[in-house]
Amino acid sequence: MATKFLRRTSMPFEPRKRWPAGGMPQYNVSGNINVAHRAEQGKSLYVWGDAGWGNSVRRGKYQDSHFSDELVAACADMLIEWAPQPAPAWVTCMPSLRHPQLVSDFAVRVAKALGLPFHPVLVKTDQRPEQKTMANAVQQARNIDGSLALNGGIIPQGPVLLIDDMVDSRWTLTVAAWLLRTKGSGEVWPMALSLTGHN
Repeated sequence: MATKFLRRTSMPFEPRKRWPAGGMPQYNVSGNINVAHRAEQGKSLYVWGDAGWGNSVRRGKYQDSHFSDELVAACADMLIEWAPQPAPAWVTCMPSLRHPQLVSDFAVRVAKALGLPFHPVLVKTDQRPEQKTMANAVQQARNIDGSLALNGGIIPQGPVLLIDDMVDSRWTLTVAAWLLRTKGSGEVWPMALSLTGHN
């Protein structure tokens, strides 16, 4: 019963509202993030280390390299219960050079479960160390600076569900939302499988 209860508990996370001290030189941004260019409040299925969905997420990420259909259904249900407004009209995901298919495959299946189109519009321009290896928020931000871009295609209009597997520092989602909003997307709703302890 306890596991069943934990699997019904999702965790909100707040968007970042300021760029790090010293800004992000490669993106030429600093100070407060324009409200129109911020991510909206996000949702995570669970917090890393808790019971509930932990075994399924760890197995998918580190053993199977494939997240289960059960996790797809759980995230689709979480969005329906969450009911963000304005509702997402399309889905995209955070790209990865380290695990190029893991999140994109998952996001495609979540989009299908929600009856929404999937558009892979974000790309990683180069490999950087994992955020969890950084000592503080400024280092985490510098680690992202310049490493994420749009693929040059047309950005669909309307609000978008932005999917990732883990949320460490929120800087990656912050930059992704800024890129999407500055190029004409609607509201960006981040969704993740897990929050880590680095937020």
